[in-house]
Amino acid sequence: MRAPHVAIVGGGLAGLAAAVACADAGARVSLFESRVRLGGATWSTQHRGLEIDNGQHVFLRCCTAYRAFLARIGAADRVTLQPRLAIPVGAPDGRVAWIRRHPFPVPAHLAPTLLRFPWLPLAGRVRAGLTARRLGALDLADPALDGQRFGDWLAAQGESDAAIDGFWDLFVRPTVNLPAREASLALAAKVFQTGLLTEPDGADLGYANVPLQRVHADPATVVLEKAGAHIALRAKVQQLQIGESDAVVCVDGERVAADAVILATPPGDAAGLLPPEAGIDAASLAGLGAAPIVNLHVVFERRVMERPFLAGIGTPLQWIFDRSEASGLASGQYLAVSLSAADAWVGRSAEELRAVFLPAFEALLPGARGVAVRDCFVTVEREATFRGVPGTARLRPPARTRLPRLAVAGAWTQTGWPATMEGAVRSGAAAARAVLVAAGVTRSLPGEPA
Repeated sequence: MRAPHVAIVGGGLAGLAAAVACADAGARVSLFESRVRLGGATWSTQHRGLEIDNGQHVFLRCCTAYRAFLARIGAADRVTLQPRLAIPVGAPDGRVAWIRRHPFPVPAHLAPTLLRFPWLPLAGRVRAGLTARRLGALDLADPALDGQRFGDWLAAQGESDAAIDGFWDLFVRPTVNLPAREASLALAAKVFQTGLLTEPDGADLGYANVPLQRVHADPATVVLEKAGAHIALRAKVQQLQIGESDAVVCVDGERVAADAVILATPPGDAAGLLPPEAGIDAASLAGLGAAPIVNLHVVFERRVMERPFLAGIGTPLQWIFDRSEASGLASGQYLAVSLSAADAWVGRSAEELRAVFLPAFEALLPGARGVAVRDCFVTVEREATFRGVPGTARLRPPARTRLPRLAVAGAWTQTGWPATMEGAVRSGAAAARAVLVAAGVTRSLPGEPA
């Protein structure tokens, strides 16, 4: 029997995961990416002799699909995964607290951390513990959760403004890419239940120890090329034609025949390519909206932070990572700052951002005071994620469309997760399963992640 040919449009993390899954199932794969590189929202580039990422991306131990993908492409040794959750949280007042897990059953494994959290009064810490228990008892399958804002739900539990904007925001902002006050309760509950309230080690933090290009795109390319896949960069797909038994991808004026297609582009691009028969409403995709992430890159003349990363509270600096070694910096220190839910910072000039954030460094990090800044620049992802506000769930389409030989993939699809690397990989696997079955493949299908 002839191996089916699967065409994949989009070479981001979802497209790469779909391509590898299809190749592993014995399909012939063609991957079309309109940009000059693979990797999608996780890309690397050169800047004044440094190899930098567009922004800091993290994952958790509970991200089982993403971690399995790294293992499959031989990149598991290119990331660091904490053996035990330990996140330092610093404030301009000089205090540093730790979010740690302890050797107790869930949810008691976080109780010592919560009771020692210095930016809440004792009564507020106790209340946060009770709120966490209620959060863990919510039914994620209840569609009513997506009709509420997390901030409103927290306020109804008696959480103070300081707790919502300080403690709870520490977890929600970097995972949902929205403030806790705005995020869908469904997505926030998913973050807390899966990461913190189900398995004691679920929130152990992971991050790349080399540039992301070498974590995702490069090793995935090696795997795909060994499988005989065709990879085309700068390939502009103009149209998809999906029939009952075959499909055609119109790319750069040429027609490429295939047995099935996976559309793994951002939702706006997908809306322009989806045939009406697919049953996905373009207005729904537009309704997903977009939330930006701004990434600040600062190179200091000497080391100013001894920890590999630090979360900030009471400061505009949200999460700071030391990327000196990963970037190839020979001297000094290169710190990357990830600013999630960054609507307030998009469109600001580099000079404006320097005026806000360089003094914030000196206020937060005593070692930065008086140290010369060798370089300071910004990368902006204006449409980094969909906007995970209430009502989002009904707008996210499943991988399978009404056309059996067409599936969609991307962190914006119906994964149950926020727009994360885990969600992207899960979506790619789900799309691969859908089209492989439609093409008659019954063996070596990608499994459902735990």
